[in-house]
Amino acid sequence: MKYSQAKQGRVFVIRLEDGDILHEVIEAFALEHSITAASLIVLGGADDGSRLVVGPEEDRASPVVPMQTSLRNVHEVAGVGTLFPGPDGKPSLHMHIACGRKEQTVTGCVRAGVRVWHVMEVILTELLDCTAQRVVEPATGFALMQP
Repeated sequence: MKYSQAKQGRVFVIRLEDGDILHEVIEAFALEHSITAASLIVLGGADDGSRLVVGPEEDRASPVVPMQTSLRNVHEVAGVGTLFPGPDGKPSLHMHIACGRKEQTVTGCVRAGVRVWHVMEVILTELLDCTAQRVVEPATGFALMQP
């Protein structure tokens, strides 16, 4: 286990609009408001055709080959995430959401492109005095959080 300590900073209550791409809007918001680290919760609707990363093709294969899925029709969304500087120094969102419709649910990472259906609500809690950043791990190619 690796860890660091941070302090809670500003708390933002954000409403995303119809058609917004979740990770793009949040990362742009972070840049605009000089947010380098944050924790986030989200709820709302994901539009038809939204894409999620839903795991690797094989559990321990190298290189890791991610699988993607597209939502068919509108889904309800609940999720959590973190935001830290990526290898380029810009804010990088890592968020997983559960997307449900009727009795079916799919869970995955939003990096492939989740489009807002009408509205999505985000609570972003800024982390201050935080040294964490995302660093590319050569073995997997993932930009992993390093505290």
